[in-house]
Amino acid sequence: MFKNLIVYALDADWCDGIANTAADLLAEKLAAHPLLPVNQASMSSSGWTPFAAFGGPLYSIGKGNFLLSLGHETRMLPASVINREWKARAAALKDQQGFAPGRKQLRDLKDLVIDELRPKAFIKSTTTMALLNLADHLLIVDTPSAKLAEDLGTVLRADLGDLPGIPFDTKQTPSAAMTGWVATKSAPPFFVVEGSCDLIADNPSKSEVKVARCDLADPAILKMIGDGKIVSKLSLCWRERVSFVLTDKGIIKRLRFLADTDADEGKNGADQHAEDVFAASALIFSSEVSLLLADLTAALGGAK
Repeated sequence: MFKNLIVYALDADWCDGIANTAADLLAEKLAAHPLLPVNQASMSSSGWTPFAAFGGPLYSIGKGNFLLSLGHETRMLPASVINREWKARAAALKDQQGFAPGRKQLRDLKDLVIDELRPKAFIKSTTTMALLNLADHLLIVDTPSAKLAEDLGTVLRADLGDLPGIPFDTKQTPSAAMTGWVATKSAPPFFVVEGSCDLIADNPSKSEVKVARCDLADPAILKMIGDGKIVSKLSLCWRERVSFVLTDKGIIKRLRFLADTDADEGKNGADQHAEDVFAASALIFSSEVSLLLADLTAALGGAK
């Protein structure tokens, strides 16, 4: 269902208050901000879209968990295209008036080029999915990009009226913990260190070494750690059920359930059986992610 996890810790009192609010009222707030087609005067548009074929923009999966999907439409107008047309017109203007255009003329000319090219630009459609876990006071966003996660949080905050939260943080930094696991050839309870990692120099050079499908107990790798490199990414397996890559920013990437919990069947139909399959899979997914994050938090010394 999700391939990446960026986690925000939400205020507990706020979550408890939202949990006591009718789900229909929350859904109405998001439904008031649907994704609309990007108009000719804009470069982008965003709004909430149905998470599944069975309902609106807020899909309740029980136990205080809701799935959200923020849609985006962006006009793709490469800078190279703008600059090529801008320079051609600037050259033509120079020939026409007999002297080089000034800064204001160039700025106005560039704005004109953008205005004329914008309606012709290709429109790219994307979605950013999220899990609002009120029981654990978490917002979990399916993206490897901190900016996209922040964008979703900004829109959700505006539509709900508030969203008090901060990026999830632990007492031990992920890089320190991961470096220790590799250096000591050990792993915390419920986790297994797999055979891929990135090592980065802990100095201004930030030189990086990528290790893939290798025994991380290799003396050469241990020597690099002994010489001062730290682990910035590490592949892990959790409870023999989920594999993923943990980064030094605490982002989980390449999340993969080793047993199928994706509701692919439920995503493609609207009959009752498909909805039941999707609902069951979504509930399993949210429960597994909640337990995974609890175990990972403990492995990193607990939440700050």
